[in-house]
Amino acid sequence: MNPETIISQRAQAIPPSGIRRFFDIAATMKDVISLGIGEPDFDTPEPIIQAGIESLQRGETHYTSNSGLEELRRAIAGQLDALYGQTYNPASEVLVTVGVSEALYLAMAALLNPGDEIIIPEPCFVSYEPTARLVDAVPVTVPTTPETGFQITAEAIEAAVTERTKVLFLASPNNPTGTVISRERLNEIAAVVKKHNLLVISDEIYDRLVYGVEHTCFASLPGMYQRTVVLQGFSKAYAMTGWRVGYIVGPAEMMGAMRKIHQYLIMSAPTPSQWAALKALEAGEPYLQEMHAEYDRRRKLIVGGLNALGLICTEPQGAFYAFPCIQSTGLDDNEFAEALLQEEHVAVVPGRAFGKSGEGFVRMSYATAYEKIEIALERIERFIQKRRA
Repeated sequence: MNPETIISQRAQAIPPSGIRRFFDIAATMKDVISLGIGEPDFDTPEPIIQAGIESLQRGETHYTSNSGLEELRRAIAGQLDALYGQTYNPASEVLVTVGVSEALYLAMAALLNPGDEIIIPEPCFVSYEPTARLVDAVPVTVPTTPETGFQITAEAIEAAVTERTKVLFLASPNNPTGTVISRERLNEIAAVVKKHNLLVISDEIYDRLVYGVEHTCFASLPGMYQRTVVLQGFSKAYAMTGWRVGYIVGPAEMMGAMRKIHQYLIMSAPTPSQWAALKALEAGEPYLQEMHAEYDRRRKLIVGGLNALGLICTEPQGAFYAFPCIQSTGLDDNEFAEALLQEEHVAVVPGRAFGKSGEGFVRMSYATAYEKIEIALERIERFIQKRRA
């Protein structure tokens, strides 16, 4: 049978992940140091693991409410209030999801009609544009540059607005650049949102992993609560990627639409994982701070090391990624990543995986051991010297 006739045009239109290909190759090799995958190398803290185990021992193996455990929703609302002064009703404005991946799909599916445009700053995480296409919306990408610290501006957003624009997508801290959008700039963006009557989807999964700057919850800005849904989760800050727990918060009418889609797609997030997530909010802060300090130590190592090698790297203020420019090597980002993997067994991700404006850069994750980053930098130096000899 002809795949073009049996596979939907929607599925054919989205590319495979630009991240996974390199890790499929790396998995067949020995002695590879991975600076690519966006996953904490820390194990989930023990009290969180125990909470999941104990929930199983109590027989907590059944569905929860579609919205998630009431106790977890209350704790989520309490944390957002404590951190950002933003109050959400746990009953109607908090929805627990299967990771932020489901949250992303629910938000786009509930807010975008076919043909609606959604503005997405680049470089951006690989799933944003494909998810928009899966709901038959039109992603409109707006490039950012290292000259502005990869910060999107209100002027650039306004220039991209058309009569079909309905949603602005923001991701701060950003994956892959590590950029944290300043409060001043977010206020300027909020003025554009209000002027053009836009809705906002704000991915803030890395909000607790910022270094020397303040994270601003977009929904907490004046007038933005009623226009904004915030995507959040436990994977990054609490080293809980495999538990698959995320959440969305937003105005009740928007959340009601997302809850309907969630009911048909998922029913509810995994029950033991929700109990573990509750324990993360109750007892995870010391572990979070310990991991944060170590990420910051690694951040300084990798950014300093890359700049010393002539791979100019804008300082990441959040998440756990460096995004150096590799144009000085004479290779494009695909060539750089493939040759570095084959010759020196260091895995990185080509910048073009994160959009056209990522070309000429590579993403390097410092969510790996300090000692491994030191070795990786030595291998990268050897790799570069061979090109410059």
